[in-house]
Amino acid sequence: MQKLIKYIFILAITTSYSQELNLPVFTQYLADNNFVVSPTYAGIGDNLRVRVNGLSQWVGVKDAPENQALYADVRIADRTGVGVSLYNDSNGFTLQKGAKISFAHHLILDYYSKQYLSFGISYNHNSFKIDINKFEGLDPESGIEIPVDQAVTNDRANSNNNFDAGFLYRNRGLFFSFNANNILKKKIDSDIRKLEPNLILNYQIFSGITFRGRYNRRIELEPSVYYQLFSSDNRSSTDVNFKFRKFNRYEDYYWMGISYRFLNDQFFRPLNIGPMAGFKKRDFYFGYAYQITTNDLSGFNSGTHMLTLGFDFLESISNCPCTQSPIH
Repeated sequence: MQKLIKYIFILAITTSYSQELNLPVFTQYLADNNFVVSPTYAGIGDNLRVRVNGLSQWVGVKDAPENQALYADVRIADRTGVGVSLYNDSNGFTLQKGAKISFAHHLILDYYSKQYLSFGISYNHNSFKIDINKFEGLDPESGIEIPVDQAVTNDRANSNNNFDAGFLYRNRGLFFSFNANNILKKKIDSDIRKLEPNLILNYQIFSGITFRGRYNRRIELEPSVYYQLFSSDNRSSTDVNFKFRKFNRYEDYYWMGISYRFLNDQFFRPLNIGPMAGFKKRDFYFGYAYQITTNDLSGFNSGTHMLTLGFDFLESISNCPCTQSPIH
């Protein structure tokens, strides 16, 4: 069984190299960090927001995916925001690093009904390589260690530049964002890489509604959905989420939630399902999420664990009404 899992990882490595994966999106965006999914959220708050995220997938399986990321965004003028995200991702023998610089502009459509429209764009730089030092196996005849794939003779280091663009509409507690990632096609120069897809465009929709309790105005409920579609092969997935927040008189809060992810042609066969919880105390934020693996690897791991730490600075940096602020 260990050999089977090892070859599953090798297959995953080949696939991920050919498609050049983006920054992995699990439930980071639900940890008070919508900026993960779209540049339109840059500067949406009235402060400088910093979030540090660590994710361990399939804990208990050797060389399982690991990801560390940092996100920061701030409002630099009444209607302008900027942000940056950095990440480091490992998946078996593959290593990927990247950075995004984002810009967003926020418009007030109607002051009294609280309707806002935001546009955003990101410049992305990603680097990718395969660590062939771990790419070894045993020759069945001689018993000598040899590369699993004789055609792999170097780290296959690669880098690319691309852009994301999107828009965000808000109407009181309702929000709807649309984002297009990796708009530009990828150049394929080498004969060795000619089978790679040059279209790595994918679309993302994040939408939901936030409303307060009818009898307790310090309670917030937030159902939401996150949809992602890849143009290269038309595969798509959806997250169905629900969050509960309870505020105190000082605008601190704790929250709980759950997320359900599935392929869109397999609604009753979830990829992941799991609870989330966290709190915000003054300028400090903490969030934890756990996802139960429901595929064939479920018997070999203890699930996926995600931890988020956050810090807020420069409170009330902007007094524009289109900023996102607490419910009070």
